[in-house]
Amino acid sequence: MAQLTKIATKQELPAGTGKVVEVDGRAIALFNAGGSFYAVDNTCKHRGGPLGEGALTGTSVMCPWHGWSYDVTTGACAVAPSANLQTYPVTVDGNDLLISI
Repeated sequence: MAQLTKIATKQELPAGTGKVVEVDGRAIALFNAGGSFYAVDNTCKHRGGPLGEGALTGTSVMCPWHGWSYDVTTGACAVAPSANLQTYPVTVDGNDLLISI
């Protein structure tokens, strides 16, 4: 079984926001979409923009650099279907948010 790593607490991530966390040397974008938590690779497939700094609307995050958008629940890219992101399941344990890479 993969090891879970604490990446944040629920209070650190209000609904409708995202943040960048690092797990095992990898930048991960963590989002709170309406009280559900999702994690995807932080790097936009277009030009490497930081997705964790992008605007979250519903379950869609828009890259702050050039506007590519991704569904944080699936990693699907709305602009280029071949440019999907890796997703990571987020486990909620009490107040803690945990991820396995």
